[in-house]
Amino acid sequence: MTSVNSPRFQCTGCGQCCTGDPAHHYVEVSRKEQKRIYDYLHMSARNFRSQYIETAADESEGIRLMENGQCPFLEPDNRCGIYRVRPDQCATYPFWTELISSQSLWDQEKRRCEGIGLGPTIPEPEVRARLAARTRKD
Repeated sequence: MTSVNSPRFQCTGCGQCCTGDPAHHYVEVSRKEQKRIYDYLHMSARNFRSQYIETAADESEGIRLMENGQCPFLEPDNRCGIYRVRPDQCATYPFWTELISSQSLWDQEKRRCEGIGLGPTIPEPEVRARLAARTRKD
């Protein structure tokens, strides 16, 4: 299932996974996830969508990153301001199919995320569950 040998991960709160290139990245978020977030923030759907959501060429939707590449919900202390209702993409990181299926991609991501390689080994059933959560549809 995975190509990664003994995957280990323990979040250090560095915030690197909440930062990317705003011209090429966003946080994928379904309509169901959007509703959870705007309800949590006590915003209307319309205001939430106009302020935070962008639509990609393939019609998928995501949270628009700020000009500095950070997620708009990343707090100054590198904690997530919507952690309780964060999107699946965030909740399942770094156990994404594209990372866990390749040792070289996992090692490349490890250079970006200091938590990869820390903590206990994540058992195969838990990796499968995290991957399944990432691929479920709302």
